[in-house]
Amino acid sequence: MSDESVIFEEHLAHGGWTIGVARLNAAQSMNALSLDMIHRLQPQLEQWAQDDRIAAVWLEGSGDKAFCAGGDIVALYRSMTESVKAGGVKSEGEQFFEDEYRLDYLIHTFPKPIVIWGHGIVMGGGLGLMAGGSHRVVTEQSRLAMPEVGIGLYPDVGAGWFLNRMPGRTGLFLGLTGMAMNAADAIYLGLADRFIPQEQRRNVQSAIIAKDLRHDPHGCVSQVLRRFERAGQPRKPPSPVREHFDVIQAMTDADSLAEVVNNLVDYAGNDDWLNKAVKTVERASPASLTLHWKHYYRSAHDSLSQVFDNELRMSRRCLVMGEFAEGVRALLIDKDRQPRWHFPRLDQVDPDWIEPFFTD
Repeated sequence: MSDESVIFEEHLAHGGWTIGVARLNAAQSMNALSLDMIHRLQPQLEQWAQDDRIAAVWLEGSGDKAFCAGGDIVALYRSMTESVKAGGVKSEGEQFFEDEYRLDYLIHTFPKPIVIWGHGIVMGGGLGLMAGGSHRVVTEQSRLAMPEVGIGLYPDVGAGWFLNRMPGRTGLFLGLTGMAMNAADAIYLGLADRFIPQEQRRNVQSAIIAKDLRHDPHGCVSQVLRRFERAGQPRKPPSPVREHFDVIQAMTDADSLAEVVNNLVDYAGNDDWLNKAVKTVERASPASLTLHWKHYYRSAHDSLSQVFDNELRMSRRCLVMGEFAEGVRALLIDKDRQPRWHFPRLDQVDPDWIEPFFTD
């Protein structure tokens, strides 16, 4: 196994065309997105975009557990805590967000077919990579989520754009609760395009390689994926988000974040799925819930590039305000799961503390 953080391959396809394959290569960390991965992916994708030999690109993760479980937040924690000791912001954290968002935007605007094989866990930064793909595949083991409010951050990586494009207010709900989505949820919500069982991965890739992609590469890739999706339909799970759509709409039908949170925590039914959502909201950072609420509504009519610009400003501030560092400490460093949030309750969140996240 190569010790490179990303493995690149080029496969000769029918008619002399070439398919570029990029594989995140950190299975032990569930392919957590590192700055090194970003710095390898960006120039390679830019090169493939300009290379006339390359007809399409395929992006996947190593191992059986995850496409990408998110950004390398342990490295970000080290950057944040070291910057505090040094009395200033260490550049690594800021560089990470800046380069991560640039890579995400490149994928969204990539001029050729780019297949994202979203098997297993796809969270946070992994969803940032996947959301912009032209052909996004999920499997029976796909689990997607934006759980940032639980670690003192907020749903980023373009979430202000793609959460606003989900049916109704499901994007608002998923950002507040961090609830995991399965393959059917992802397709219903517009985060994925095809459901194909994981065992067919190699066959799908081989079928694309065998296609003549000369005249309509996007259409040819779609034809292959459509054929395999039809065969795998009996194994597609039901969509809990779709089944709960009306309830989600009712719970989020309010004029303030406090009302929505009260609607959630006041739920007294026996629906396990909704009870899980309630528990995650109760444990979340009140400041992060507020950031998500404001970012979601302020982004409703923004372009993709505007969303990334705004998120870069917000994320830079998250690096220095302490809430993000405390959330990572409690979850992954000390692992006591007892974060000491800056504002213990939602009604204590100071608007003056929040507003600089949205202003220069």
